[in-house]
Amino acid sequence: MKTDDLVSMLSTNVEVVDHRLMSRTVTGAVVLGAVVALGAALIMLGGRTDIWTAGALTFMIAKLAFAVAVAALAFFYLIRFARPTGDQRRSTALVALPFLGIVGLAAISLAYAPSVHWQAMFMGDEWVECLLSIPIIAIVPFALVVWAVRQAAPTDLRRTGALAGLVAGGLSAVGYALHCTADSLLFVAIWYSGTIMLCTIAGAVLGPRLLRW
Repeated sequence: MKTDDLVSMLSTNVEVVDHRLMSRTVTGAVVLGAVVALGAALIMLGGRTDIWTAGALTFMIAKLAFAVAVAALAFFYLIRFARPTGDQRRSTALVALPFLGIVGLAAISLAYAPSVHWQAMFMGDEWVECLLSIPIIAIVPFALVVWAVRQAAPTDLRRTGALAGLVAGGLSAVGYALHCTADSLLFVAIWYSGTIMLCTIAGAVLGPRLLRW
């Protein structure tokens, strides 16, 4: 068979990839992952009971804003990297903005706080719980996102896996924020950011294996 005939045969009846379907699949997985993360956090840990006390609502909103920003920015890039011809040269630097923002706010709060309060602001009473809860709650959302992204056949598997882990970590942090009573921006900057980054690193390590097609 001649090369031209082979090319002609292979290009016959080629189905056009529906990018909207891919985006809807990934979006659906992220939404379902968010529901799972919220449900798991509330069932496993319970919601915060002192939400209407002075300052509690403000800190909860701050935690939620940070976690939602992380998940949203990671999702924005994940949609693009999920495609086989995704924006491989596109920088993902914007995902660092929520982390830089919370670190900046934490530094300001630390500067104005008496030094005797620094250890409590850093450790709180829930650092072990946070360290364990966010990665554990992120497992199912990560599995859902990986399954959806795998259908899109990405090519940059390591970076796509990292973004999937970042999305899952952000969603998990949203759920955990509904329970967490550690009202310290330094606590959020250290422990929320640290556990979300653990999810991101896990995604980068597992991505080449789980996303291979």
